Amino acid sequence: MVDLSEFEKKIGYDFADKRLLESAFTHRSYLNENRSPGKEHNERLEFLGDAVLELVVTEFLFSKYPDKPEGDLTAFRAALVNTISISDAATKLGMNEYLLLSRGESKDTGRARQIILANAFEALIGALFLDRGYQVAKEFIASQLFHKTDEVVEKRLWQDAKSKFQEIAQDIVGVTPRYEIVSQSGPDHDKTFVTGVYLGGDRVATGEGRSKQEAEQAAAEAALAVKGW
Repeated sequence: MVDLSEFEKKIGYDFADKRLLESAFTHRSYLNENRSPGKEHNERLEFLGDAVLELVVTEFLFSKYPDKPEGDLTAFRAALVNTISISDAATKLGMNEYLLLSRGESKDTGRARQIILANAFEALIGALFLDRGYQVAKEFIASQLFHKTDEVVEKRLWQDAKSKFQEIAQDIVGVTPRYEIVSQSGPDHDKTFVTGVYLGGDRVATGEGRSKQEAEQAAAEAALAVKGW
């Protein structure tokens, strides 16, 4: 097991229940290879943390933008808590160094690792909530994410990648992008999809995700980068 005391110092919170923190960093695949009584993977904590994250960010945006309609607030929130945003926050905290993964998962990079990091970040929030309460979880989320808000709004980063790519593609080349599944792998309960995005007959980019929608968004993000849009 990894020593998480340095991580506790980094985030400024000393866990009363160290098992919660350890679970937040434990991927299901690790326990499949390293069975140990009493150990838990992070999926339940992720479920809880996701709800806490959404509530905290919703409360913040509701107060920060009193004149914005519900649709705009929903879009801002989605941009702040999406996989890219929270995996970036996890990376800056150095969470990647502490992840407990199977040998196979530890080799994953790119989008797959982003998803693992994002899930661990949400699990960490869940662990903080259970160990230290709502206010501490709120303070942690505020310190990691709220500073991104002005940039999200000013640069229209709240507009999802598919919408942005379609809008620009129609404006510049007069073509509506289409998406096709290139491949899929894994069991039914844990599939990974690779989707291609096309302009006419040309495949511009591909993206990977745990759902068809996530893979399409990833493909659109990659296409925007390829095109320099």
